[in-house]
Amino acid sequence: MNPDNLIMRPIAGRAELDLFRRLPYVLNDELDDDLASGRRRPEWMWMALRGDRLVARLAWWAPRAGEAPALLDILDLDANPGPASIDAGVRLYETASAAVLPAGVRPPEFNTFVPPRWRDDAEARPAVEDRVAVLERAGARLLVERLRLEWRPGTPIAPPSGRLAFRPVTGRQELVALMTLVLDGTLDAHSRAELVHMPAERAAAQHYDDELAHYPSPREWWRIGTSPEGEPVGFVIPARNAYNAMIAYIGVVPAHRGRGHIDDLLAEGTRILAGEGVPRVRAATDVGNVPMARAFLRAGYEVIGQRIDMTWNENASQ
Repeated sequence: MNPDNLIMRPIAGRAELDLFRRLPYVLNDELDDDLASGRRRPEWMWMALRGDRLVARLAWWAPRAGEAPALLDILDLDANPGPASIDAGVRLYETASAAVLPAGVRPPEFNTFVPPRWRDDAEARPAVEDRVAVLERAGARLLVERLRLEWRPGTPIAPPSGRLAFRPVTGRQELVALMTLVLDGTLDAHSRAELVHMPAERAAAQHYDDELAHYPSPREWWRIGTSPEGEPVGFVIPARNAYNAMIAYIGVVPAHRGRGHIDDLLAEGTRILAGEGVPRVRAATDVGNVPMARAFLRAGYEVIGQRIDMTWNENASQ
């Protein structure tokens, strides 16, 4: 029985992208390239239709072609927030996830981009809250809200202070060791969640192998900041992914925190990317990571939005 005539199905292929894009979202312009590169597949992009009206949609994403879905990064409902819209979203998620995700495996994390100060936006708030409600009914919980930041060419970059010297990273072993140290006392919610289930060294190695090692940009961009005595103080990973230049990772080791070294590291990473002529540099940090957020603002980065991350418990599965 389908009393409200709601049809739920994946897109039939690239020819239905315009239909899928009827609901606005910042990632719509990336869908063509994502499909061509294999980061998305038509069978991962689902719609709830009532006649020719798109009522809800969702899509999963993978960082590389041939890999399993790693992120649910699109979930949109039509312009009529409320219980009926939430119900349609829940039914779509349950139907699509049963068809796409392997049984017995925790579902991929959900990310959604939202406007800055979305709670104060009378138009944005209901739409955001409905999306969150859909995933909560599907068993997800809020992990963290993050700030999305951007530096644009022409914004001044602080000149080197001379307090740190910079050199390239010598290799995986050195960087993983520094990443392990940085995890001590981290304010990053994702890292803190990982440290509940694994030791810091394993979390650092996994981050390196699953993410940093796959950036197409040169590793010669990566920098370690050292004290006048040559001791590593911290590091910055300027990089480029499939979409933007970015500050992929930055950290100061515990023994050198509280001395303003984060400003030197961030300026160096931004300087490297600016020298490549990039049109923008993106970055992100948790809303609750106030020291890092302030460092980005001091460096001339502007808040362009926020991101809500939701996750399922370890024992959750389809």
